[in-house]
Amino acid sequence: MKTIKIAGVPEHFNLPWQLCIENGEFEVEGIDLQWTNIPEGTGKLCQMLRDGETDIAVILTEGIVKDIIAGNPSKIVQVYVQSPLIWGIHVAANSKFQTLSDLENTKAAISRKGSGSELMAYVNAGNQNWNTQNLQFEIVNTIDGAVEALTNGTADYFMWERFMTKPLVDKGIFRRITDCPTPWPSFVIAVRDEALEKHTGTIKRILEIINNTTIEFKDIPSIDRTLASRYQQKPEDIREWLSLTKWSQKNLSEEMLNKVQNQLLELSIIDKKGTFAQIVKSL
Repeated sequence: MKTIKIAGVPEHFNLPWQLCIENGEFEVEGIDLQWTNIPEGTGKLCQMLRDGETDIAVILTEGIVKDIIAGNPSKIVQVYVQSPLIWGIHVAANSKFQTLSDLENTKAAISRKGSGSELMAYVNAGNQNWNTQNLQFEIVNTIDGAVEALTNGTADYFMWERFMTKPLVDKGIFRRITDCPTPWPSFVIAVRDEALEKHTGTIKRILEIINNTTIEFKDIPSIDRTLASRYQQKPEDIREWLSLTKWSQKNLSEEMLNKVQNQLLELSIIDKKGTFAQIVKSL
């Protein structure tokens, strides 16, 4: 039995992994795939790859591209979710801010440095022609930290996946001002170089197993009810999310990698571009 460690956010996108593990699909192939939920998100996942705490991360595209360029010894081996991630831009329910333009020069809550919530604050600022030099951040670690920061006013707005944050909007804790979709595929699968060298065949088999599940995921009977119950969502919200979400079984193209890097460069999130071979590896 080969032990492989994998980590990702505890969100509905990753239910296919949970189902494969629960159904023993990796085990039957002699793979002990050990999943760890990381509510802190991309910044923490990048750190885990660097420190060897995980072999594989299901991670936001922009976050891992930035970190590989900065020296993370990992490669993207596949796109996991092809559709954009829809980031909701949230304020406290009783906040004085009413429109997106009101948020210029205010403080964003982010999970940590290098996280998707930080990077997307830059993307949003770029979209609005705000001066990105004026962006201010409050590190809150998790969504619970964001609730605290927005409620007590230590931060003004918080960007997080719209559907996972919707229960807080429904409860009257947050108010969603608008959405900011990523201009690229939302999630990729990244693997540490060391694990890639040691376990090429095993990693390849893991991808085959997850791909077989994601191809048919939307056709699983009552999958909307399963997702709603596991992630405390309303079934109608899950059905909308499913209609907008498209999993992938292919790798990141050179064209798409260029698009991601050009935008990150333009926003000064990276100061140089990496080569395709440095960032992406096809198995």
